[in-house]
Amino acid sequence: MTIFDDFPRYPDAERYRRAGFWTDETLGAMLRRAAATQPDALAIVDGCRRVTYRELDTMVDRVANGLTAAGLRAGDRIVVQLPNSIEFVEALFGLARIGAVPVMALPSDRIAELKHVAAGTGAVGYWVQDRVFATDYRLITAELLDAVDTVRHVFVVGDAAGYRSHASLYGVQTRRPEPAASTAALVMLSGGSTGMPKFIVRTHEDYLYSVRCSAEVCGLSAHSAYLCVLPAAHNFTMSSPGVLGVIHAGGCIVMLREPSGHAALNALAFLDAGRSAFTSLVPGLAQAWLETTPPHAFLSLDFVQIGGAALSPDVAARIVEHFGCELQQVFGMTEGMVAYTRRGDPPDRVLHTQGLPMSAADEIVIVDDDDRPVPDGETGHLLVRGPYTIPGYFHASPQAAQAFTPDGYYRTGDRVRRRADGYLVVEGRVKDQVNRGGEKIAAEEIEAHLLAFPAVSEAAVVGLPDRYLGEASCAFVVVADHMKDMTDESAFAGRLRAFVRARGVAQFKVPDVVLIVPALPRTTLGKTDKKALRASFVPGREDALGAA
Repeated sequence: MTIFDDFPRYPDAERYRRAGFWTDETLGAMLRRAAATQPDALAIVDGCRRVTYRELDTMVDRVANGLTAAGLRAGDRIVVQLPNSIEFVEALFGLARIGAVPVMALPSDRIAELKHVAAGTGAVGYWVQDRVFATDYRLITAELLDAVDTVRHVFVVGDAAGYRSHASLYGVQTRRPEPAASTAALVMLSGGSTGMPKFIVRTHEDYLYSVRCSAEVCGLSAHSAYLCVLPAAHNFTMSSPGVLGVIHAGGCIVMLREPSGHAALNALAFLDAGRSAFTSLVPGLAQAWLETTPPHAFLSLDFVQIGGAALSPDVAARIVEHFGCELQQVFGMTEGMVAYTRRGDPPDRVLHTQGLPMSAADEIVIVDDDDRPVPDGETGHLLVRGPYTIPGYFHASPQAAQAFTPDGYYRTGDRVRRRADGYLVVEGRVKDQVNRGGEKIAAEEIEAHLLAFPAVSEAAVVGLPDRYLGEASCAFVVVADHMKDMTDESAFAGRLRAFVRARGVAQFKVPDVVLIVPALPRTTLGKTDKKALRASFVPGREDALGAA
């Protein structure tokens, strides 16, 4: 028995192995294979730094030995919160080499999320950059150590300020046996609708099946170059096909710290001729690039992936025209299933659908409100199951466990319809969450923070259409009776947003708009009628009442 094996297991694991979907390869073995196949090929570009596959494999071995010397063991969980960098890859694979398990925090996570993540996974360590832009993560480290007593190892890239530095981990290079492919490779975080993120444990065998499928569907090769613009800890950026897909294919990863179109253009200018470059963006970032770069500036891109949030056909067409490269729509979830429009698909599919599930082993069911299957062409709730869709959350609450049916299907919370050609069209969401530029915000979590403000008696958070973000978060609040003589609504909204921010939540979760209402509308069952709230919104009112 391993130290960390109490996570949900696939009932059909043996079938997936017999079918060849799952193999014995681990993350560490995948990197070792790439280094053996083409040791002198460029693996990562990070600003002025460049490393080959041989160099990367050697550095990962040295980091792995440094981690062992520091006292880490197989099964230990380490929260990793690093920007796009060579060190991110070293941390990910260094932990994998010793059988330890990285817990992939996002750069935007703050102390509220980090306490939940570290405590919920039993993490023994925290791996962080010293400072990213205005955020000093060493200050967050001190708060985390005070709050979660299991965390005792800290590794800091840059100025360690008394903690152990990343550079000090470079030990001697010795090779060690790889962990079993059936063990946990990493823990990712859901964008849940029921409060704080839930924990998604991916094994080497199920996650690398997803990586291999993605790399094949996207046509990756040793000539591929991936501009890693979004945070590498996102599932989209990590495995669809992302960082891991490129390493599987032996291509090159270009790490970008700044997600601007101009930074991407600068990176493309320094790529070797003959590279097939691609990147992945959320719709809001793609639209920002539309407005800040000249037409056809990205002709050197082979294709651009857009996913993480709704993409309208009109915006999709603008991206194709402005970028001058092929568009690939991506629809998926950290829990598993990923759909892609295929390279070379006709415009009807590329502009008007979110793709075809990438594996023939993906089991897709679309059902009505009573869980009865609906025919193709009708909209319903999406249920998925398969060799890379998890069978359950780690230490799930009873509420979170309801996301899975008794026969193992995951309820994605999406309303979709399937066309006759099998392509999926996403019509909207069922779950009570806001999809803000690809970042999922659980309404329940933010409502709890709002209700902690003494002047708020009721609160409801909904998503409102936004040109850049897809959805912006709007908090409708009812002011407590003893505060209703307050007349300066704008000042109140500002104080409320500052209060939520001060409670340590990620900045993207702070409501973009705060609107004061006399009462929240109710359904016949007495629940808050969020559909009515969305319908009541008057565009422009937010300008006076506390928009971000």
